[in-house]
Amino acid sequence: MEQISIIDSKDHVDERVKIGVWLTDKRSSGKISFLQLRDGTAFFQGVVVKNTVGEEIFDLAKKLKQETSMWVTGTIHQDDRSHFGYEIEIDGIEVIGESGDYPITPKEHGIDFLLDHRHLWLRSSRPHAIMEIRNEVIRATYEFFNQEGFIKIDAPILTDSAPEGTTELFKTKYFDREAYLSQSGQLYEEAGAMAFGKVFSFGPTFRAEKSKTRRHLTEFWQIEPEMAFMHQEESLQVQERYVAFLVQNVIDHCAYELKILGRDVGTLKKYTKLPFARITYDKAIEMLQASGKFPDLKWGVDFGSPEETFLADQFEQPVFVMNYPKSVKPFYMKPHPTRDDLVVCADLLAPEGYGEIIGGSERSTDYDYLVSQLEKTGQDIKNYEWYLDLRKFGSVPHSGFGLGLERALTWITGEDHVRETIPFPRMLHRLNP
Repeated sequence: MEQISIIDSKDHVDERVKIGVWLTDKRSSGKISFLQLRDGTAFFQGVVVKNTVGEEIFDLAKKLKQETSMWVTGTIHQDDRSHFGYEIEIDGIEVIGESGDYPITPKEHGIDFLLDHRHLWLRSSRPHAIMEIRNEVIRATYEFFNQEGFIKIDAPILTDSAPEGTTELFKTKYFDREAYLSQSGQLYEEAGAMAFGKVFSFGPTFRAEKSKTRRHLTEFWQIEPEMAFMHQEESLQVQERYVAFLVQNVIDHCAYELKILGRDVGTLKKYTKLPFARITYDKAIEMLQASGKFPDLKWGVDFGSPEETFLADQFEQPVFVMNYPKSVKPFYMKPHPTRDDLVVCADLLAPEGYGEIIGGSERSTDYDYLVSQLEKTGQDIKNYEWYLDLRKFGSVPHSGFGLGLERALTWITGEDHVRETIPFPRMLHRLNP
């Protein structure tokens, strides 16, 4: 008798197997008990028939408590009525670890209660499905950048400078000096691009934003590619290929999980068609003002959630908004070649009201311009001397972008809040568990 995982059931139909499982729920109907089981790979049903297993095993099955761990033996059968498509007819049960009054029952619970018990909530089917999709997006990320000729360069988490200013950074003591938790690995990826051509980082980033919106976390994971000898239009093409690749791989490898979440595959397929739409910031302002929904909107402001949602709703696919005002973007972006008030950049807005999932730009290669921009924002030039060196020793046109993993996952999975897409969310008032 072979020991298998639930996910491998399709390869063992009509075979007797052994599986290590936890009980998520149960019900009885006369002389049959139905056990809802999970093993970390998938969820399916176990059927215990009294006349087949005898009194002792049947009574044991009826007394099992939620989240009891056990070995079950039995025969795999096809079950077209379930999402998973298979079940096990159980003929043996061996309890491994008993469970008491498990706090997360099949009834409805409030979000604060579930977040307080996140260490247990991850066992439930929806969080489990989201984490499986998260894992697939991470796997596909490495595949995409490997096949595109990138190498991974890990940026430090502790830094003494901030690419986008220090007002939203977490400050910490670093021996006898101050340091910050990184808000971006971009500056280090630029150094990597000058050494290796095309690089990317993938790691945690931190933003001390006092925000309670459904789009924000204080700790999240970000993918940040940087590409030497590349202008902005070429970077946009990499970005849309990457996003389409992620969505297609979720469609191809996470059908079961998407079904659990109720995410429509047909909708997702629309997001794999290239190219994505492109509009300028100027055009976006025109569209927003013409709608009549934003009477106080003036040129020069950054867009918030309502504006991004409106703009994205005008397109069936993600849309790039290009060339924002210099005043609302970081110091390192390349000035627009014909407009002193703009920079060469783009934000990618996701459909369905999910907002910005990518921010990117072509980087300035002008040493004096970068120094002047840093001085305008009150930065200590000494902290950026290593970065400015990149413009002194063989500088080349280069571009890059950052994709926030959790925000992209919120869109792909169709969830309402970004907190659902990270194992243990960190938000303004949540640091536990």
